[in-house]
Amino acid sequence: MKTSRRPALLSRRTVLAAAGIGAAFIRTIPSAWAQSAFEERRLLIENPHTGESFADVYWCRGQYVEPALEQINWVMRDFHRDIVEPIDPSLLDLLYRLAETVDAENPVRILSGYRTPETNRLLGREGLSVAKNSQHLYGKAADICIEGVSLRDLRRAALEQEAGGVGLYPRDGFVHVDVGPVRTWAWPVRRTRRRHGGSSAAAEGGRGRGGRRA
Repeated sequence: MKTSRRPALLSRRTVLAAAGIGAAFIRTIPSAWAQSAFEERRLLIENPHTGESFADVYWCRGQYVEPALEQINWVMRDFHRDIVEPIDPSLLDLLYRLAETVDAENPVRILSGYRTPETNRLLGREGLSVAKNSQHLYGKAADICIEGVSLRDLRRAALEQEAGGVGLYPRDGFVHVDVGPVRTWAWPVRRTRRRHGGSSAAAEGGRGRGGRRA
């Protein structure tokens, strides 16, 4: 883990140079999907806790733009401790596809991105539903919402991707997405009344972690 200063803003020239000849600033994508995608991928994200945002190209000509990834890592850092870790590029691709799928007109709000073990334990002590081995700890998860897009529509779009975990948190106003194992859940768990009294819990989707945030 490392504490970092905010990276410098990108220019169009920086993006194109990185995508064209700057090998030190490029990360190549091995997947067939990446090779067949559009010439550029632009991501619009914002962190409502810090007021910071990223709205630029992060992938160009079949390659990730490293300066853009550094900026995204900063926006999605553990803002409680100002600690930065790399965000899995597969998660960025998922956020990009989700925004495209729901025709988002506003940025993807990152309510939680990377999370240190210390912050994860703190949230647990505060009574929040967190997994001890959360995908947030590895830069593979984000709790998100998009203004103008319902949580159920966002969840549905995420489920269609089959890219990893999808959790619905209607009371907290976000959808959890990650690029870990494919599973789904809702929190709090919906309870259905039994005929002879009592109740039974059933996580929405019928499979997965049964309501624990990953």
